[in-house]
Amino acid sequence: MPIKILVSDPVSKEGLEPLLKNPMFSVEIKTGMTPQELLAHVAEAQALLVRSETKVTAEVFAAAKQLRFVGRAGTGVDNIDLKAATAAGVVVANVPGGNTISAAEHALALMFSLARNVPAADASIRAGKWERSKFVGTELTGKTLGVLGLGRIGKEVATRAVGLNMRVLAYDPVGDDNWCRLARVTPVSFDDLLKQSDFVTVHVPLNPNTKGLLNRDSLAKAKPGLRLINCARGGIVDEAALLEAIEKGQVAGAALDVFEKEPPKDNPLLQRPEVIVTPHLGASTEEAQVKVAYELSLALIDFFEKGYAKHAVNLPSVDVAGQTQLLSYVPLAYRLGLFLGQMVEGEIKSVSLAYSGELGRCQSALFTVTALAGILRSSDAKASPVNAAAKAAEKGIQVKEEAKTEAKDYASLLEIEVATAQGAQRLAGTVYGRGDFRLVRINDLPIDIQPEGHLLVMSNDDKPGVVGHTGTVLAEGGINIAGLEVGRNKPGGVAVSVWSVDGAVSASVLAKVKKHPAVLSVRMVEL
Repeated sequence: MPIKILVSDPVSKEGLEPLLKNPMFSVEIKTGMTPQELLAHVAEAQALLVRSETKVTAEVFAAAKQLRFVGRAGTGVDNIDLKAATAAGVVVANVPGGNTISAAEHALALMFSLARNVPAADASIRAGKWERSKFVGTELTGKTLGVLGLGRIGKEVATRAVGLNMRVLAYDPVGDDNWCRLARVTPVSFDDLLKQSDFVTVHVPLNPNTKGLLNRDSLAKAKPGLRLINCARGGIVDEAALLEAIEKGQVAGAALDVFEKEPPKDNPLLQRPEVIVTPHLGASTEEAQVKVAYELSLALIDFFEKGYAKHAVNLPSVDVAGQTQLLSYVPLAYRLGLFLGQMVEGEIKSVSLAYSGELGRCQSALFTVTALAGILRSSDAKASPVNAAAKAAEKGIQVKEEAKTEAKDYASLLEIEVATAQGAQRLAGTVYGRGDFRLVRINDLPIDIQPEGHLLVMSNDDKPGVVGHTGTVLAEGGINIAGLEVGRNKPGGVAVSVWSVDGAVSASVLAKVKKHPAVLSVRMVEL
């Protein structure tokens, strides 16, 4: 069955082509839905793609039992309940760089419009008037622009403003002073930026630290006659305080692309001639819409094919230092975890992970939570990489990590041990090339298999007749054997065998296999 994707907001069809042309996916485009209609349509979806219109609430996650991925075709995710998404085990991803140029250019367009009164002059002429003296503007050359936030968009605005021969100040708590020096931008404090700037443009995310950042107190500190541009998020600017500052003449004008409530019905700012407004157009260019939809489509494909999501906002980031082949260890970690989750008996006490070789030089957090998700999946259908760490902590599972940069038998190796009161199970795996997953050790016994499909895993004393006995029992049970790999520590010692079969083996057949006196354990693993 194809993976069902619901697209609930207007998203570029050209950008969605990687999904529309892929038989792995079934795409339903249904925009303009009411909240109740959304609940009905999302119920069977495994992925949901939105822009800013759809509100992905806790109620949506409760209704979407199959949902695994929510993608935002844009930067902000404030219309998505991240807490509910994480609790439901749903990955949330955005496209942080896709609309950078469009948003930066729109901020500059609004700055020019403020400086030269373009919208008001246009409206005046259309009304049959010719009021040249009423719309005298101000030059940007030589003026001071304050940039709040030096993320991707803020930097693009700053560099373009330098090109306009403006003096550019910037405030960012985690700003890059070296970048500022090279770009001819002066880093300053928040208060100094407000006191010195003729224009201020906002480019910070909306969060508890930035909500109401530009309020009555901060606007009172601003240079009289300030002109303010906000293409970031509504709520960063306190709209009541802005209105008051405009009425007092402290703020000469404002250009707003975003609002606390959208659309801004009955908003008194709309009645002020000093205010220019646009309907959240920062990312609304043809180029940006295609780009964000295309990048989001590729991220979704990677998630369902490879197990990791580019730009996931509720997953740890991973830095593979340019060695993209190491990303293949994310799906390997999940497979090994899923394998171990079906091998252990009893309540899990601890999980230990060891990363060696090239893998040992990477940030391990994403690999660890992915392995935990696989381990917990056998007992918790909602376990996923986004909530696995929290679920493990709730269960009192101790998680240990070790990184070793030296390599022994493999360029990179991932080793996982799961311990319970009944004992411990250990696996080690590696990846050949970019996607040839290999299980190379089971409980310290060498093996070489692909961890996939239906696997019968057996440990036994290394004595004659065990393989023949098992093959006979499987044949009598109508089970076709696709492959067999055997490993042992020494002749006559302990052996492990992994039987790849065409279907699940019933408990009664496993019990017959176990009757051989040399068989120590036998389990069925489904990957």
